[in-house]
Amino acid sequence: MTTPQADFYRQNGYLVAPDLFTAAEMQELKVETTRIFRGKRGPVEGLLEVAPQMTDAEVLRKYLAIHFPHKLSPMIERSLSHPGIVEVLTHIIGPNVKCMQSMLFVKGPGKPGQSWHQDEYYIPTRDRSLGAAWIAIDDATIENGCLWIIPGSHQSGIIMRRIPGHNPEFAEADTLNISGYGEDRCVPVDVKAGSVVFFHGYVLHSSRRNKTADCFRMALVNHYMSAESLLPWDQDGKLPPTHDLRDVVMVAGTDPYAWKGIVNANRPYLRAEAPDARIDG
Repeated sequence: MTTPQADFYRQNGYLVAPDLFTAAEMQELKVETTRIFRGKRGPVEGLLEVAPQMTDAEVLRKYLAIHFPHKLSPMIERSLSHPGIVEVLTHIIGPNVKCMQSMLFVKGPGKPGQSWHQDEYYIPTRDRSLGAAWIAIDDATIENGCLWIIPGSHQSGIIMRRIPGHNPEFAEADTLNISGYGEDRCVPVDVKAGSVVFFHGYVLHSSRRNKTADCFRMALVNHYMSAESLLPWDQDGKLPPTHDLRDVVMVAGTDPYAWKGIVNANRPYLRAEAPDARIDG
């Protein structure tokens, strides 16, 4: 289906859907985030000791992110198939869509961002259909570390080689060489809470350090792809290229590989620091 949104996405590799979530939904997500990081959604790898008297802000400052929170929280699991998100996904990916990952970033004051990267480098698909839905739980601004994107950079269809790069804005010690695009091509994607930024798995993007003294920049990021494609996501590097990870959640249409069943391979884990930060922070 061709729509103005889909056309913009195909040309630029991203699009912004403002006010896709209500203020009430964002407040519920904030409360749920605190529950998770306080350990009230069960034990999680990486959970730190939290004194009962600590404020929510003090607890959240201890962490950068949690991976696969939808496996802990029914609320976050429901967000994977939020009607507003699914409507956009079916236009930009196709009628049959599956989700393989969720990530919840808290990014407190002073916390670093993530260097330039392409999501498909980490989560390979066979048909280049990978896409992210980046849900702004807080207002995301240049000051508190919003996303930066190079529009149209997905069109080359090339996964760029990562190189050493030390920048105080970023947590990682490697990055991509974006000099061929020019600084003026880098666009800050500052959005209001409740907005969703959709972007392509090949598009170049990053985020910078939260330079505020008292503002968090929380975001829930879910990753999707066409259900027609296999998912050769091998995080340990030990599986054959024919591997098809079946730890997925269908959010639209039908699953042509339903006969394979579903597995529970990935486990939620908390990240307090980010020496090996991965995608979309």
